Order: sequence, then structure tokens, then C-alpha cells
Amino acid sequence: MYLQGQQIFMKLKSLTLILLGLMLNAASFAQVKIIASGKIWSTEKASDWYKKQPYLVGANYIPANAINQLEMWQADTFAPAIIDKELGWAEGLGINTMRVFLHSLAYKADPAGFKSRINEFLKIADKHHIRPMFVFFDDCWNKVPQIGRQPEKKIGIHNSGWMQDPGDPAYKEASNYPALETYVKDILKTFSHDKRILLWDLYNEPGNSGKSGTTFPLLTKIFIWSREINPDQPITAGLWNWSGAFNELNRFQLANSDVISYHCYDSPEKHLRTIEILKFFGKPMICTEYMARTRNSTFINSLPMLKKENVAAINWGFVDGKTNTKYAWDTPLTAGGEPKVWFHEILKADGSPYIEAETDLIKQVTGVKK
Repeated sequence: MYLQGQQIFMKLKSLTLILLGLMLNAASFAQVKIIASGKIWSTEKASDWYKKQPYLVGANYIPANAINQLEMWQADTFAPAIIDKELGWAEGLGINTMRVFLHSLAYKADPAGFKSRINEFLKIADKHHIRPMFVFFDDCWNKVPQIGRQPEKKIGIHNSGWMQDPGDPAYKEASNYPALETYVKDILKTFSHDKRILLWDLYNEPGNSGKSGTTFPLLTKIFIWSREINPDQPITAGLWNWSGAFNELNRFQLANSDVISYHCYDSPEKHLRTIEILKFFGKPMICTEYMARTRNSTFINSLPMLKKENVAAINWGFVDGKTNTKYAWDTPLTAGGEPKVWFHEILKADGSPYIEAETDLIKQVTGVKK
């Protein structure tokens, strides 16, 4: 009876997902604003592109010396030697992509120099057989970024110095949009045919930090600007807010992205349900954030599942550094010391594994020979 009951449950679950997928593909998307529909990749084009890629495994990357995107990219603190060393460690694990945040203020301060540093980063990444995806805007963490010297890290606090882009209230002030348009279009035009770049992630977690739907105007604008340049690489903006899962922002992002990207820090069972729903849209899937050990999202329990489902796996964090993301979002250790369990990060500051079984698994998944 137990087995029969389980079989019935799984059939009902599958039926529910099918019905949900049909609804999402039809009624839920009837009123979604489509930007340059003729330029959005078809499911066939997206699938063909994905088939040409190796199985994609990577991390959200910022060098250990940088507390935020500005410290990574500004001329005074750009550190190619550190980047080369750390991407060498990544290459040793078989990592073949990295998700890397840009910042509009680094461009504003020095457009030509910023583009030159992006090119230098790409040369280093290419040397290590890594094709990054670049992120433009970001609604997370500190509201008012400033050009110049960046804050020192706060002891035991996750991402204490990370900066939003373009910031708050800057994101909703239409007077800022012409300069942001110039930035986005210049970067895309400069690198639109660059085979060293995997894809463009237009906006990280739009609506976060309490912004909700007020992000919609800027999210719409960056899709418009990007489609006007129409780079060779796919563009996307990742789903992240699963409360009221297919809200206006999520529907817009899904309808206008060439490939589906999303964030999920849930246990593998819940994560798999998210994947099953997103499959109904028929495009390749890239998980651009996962792996928070104390939330039961780990390499050991999630990476094999992602590989089996052919979903690209990009975790948050790579090497222990100034961002402090080994500490959990909501569990600061202001007295200092090590958290009992690291929240994110793969490697210690010296490049050694935090958990060797995890790096062994990454090597196994990426095909690195021992």
C-alpha cells in the first residue's frame, strides 16, 4: 500500500506541475511586456547554444582583496596578480565559468580604463579556460556606492561593504538613466562579439532590499538597451524571489531572457521542484546562485542533482576574503572568529579546500583527473 500510495502521489505531483506549467505558459504571460521580441532567442537557438557548452560549473567571483565590485575594478585596487592566482586555483578544480559583477561607477570614473581592466580580466580568465558571465545592475546590500576608497570590512558580517548598482535612490531617478544607458551600451558594444564571455546577466535580484516592483522601470530599460546592441552572447536576468513565485518581475524576466537563470538556496528536494517548474519554459537553465551550507544547500547534496538535470551550477563564493561571505546573511559574529560552519566559499585564503570532499566532488563533476 505504501508503494502504491507513493506512486499515486508522484503521478499527482507530476500532473500538478504540468497544469502549472501550462498556466504559466499561457494565461500568466498574456500581458507580459516583451522587449524586441524578434531578438529574443528561440528555444531552439538557446538549446543549440547550450549544447555547445561544456557542463558549466562555476562560482560568483570577487578576488580576496576586494570588499565589493568597486574595489575589484577601480584602477588603484584592481589586482591582476591576485586574480591570476585565484583563477588558477579555479582551473585546478575544473571550474569553467565565473559570475562577475561590474559596477557603473567604475565606468563613470574612468570609462576607457574600466574597459581596459575588463579586457585584462578576460585575458587572465581565458588563460585559465574560464568564460565569465558579467552582471550589470544589483539591488542587494548597501544603498549608496561612492567612487574612491571603499569601506573596511566589518568583523563577522556577511557582505558588509557590498554596494548596490546604481544604488538607492539612484535606481529610480530617471535623470540617471541616460548615463546608465551610455554605460551599458558601451560595455555591450565593446564586448558583444567577444567569445571569451559566456553571457550577460543584466540585473541581480531586481526588487530586493525592499524595492519590489519599483525596480521595474530600470529592469525594463536595461533589456531595451541590451536588445538595441544585440550581443552575440545570450542575455538573462535571474529569478530569485519565490514568494508569489510568478510575480510581475519574474514573468518579465522569463519572457525576455534568452536563457533561464535563477537563484535557489533551498534543500535539493525543494530545489528540484523549482527546476521541474522551470523546465516548462523549454530553455536551458543556469543556477547562478546556490550553496549555503547551513540552509542544507551544499555541494554534496545539490551539485550532483544539478548535473543530473543538466542545470549549470554556479555557487555563491569562491575564496575566503574581504566580502566575509563565509558568515551567514543573518548570523553576524561581531566578536570575530570562525563560524561553526562556513555559509559560502570553497577555498581558504591560502587556496586549500575548506572541505576536501567538496573539492573532490567538483573535480569529479568537471572531469578533472586526480
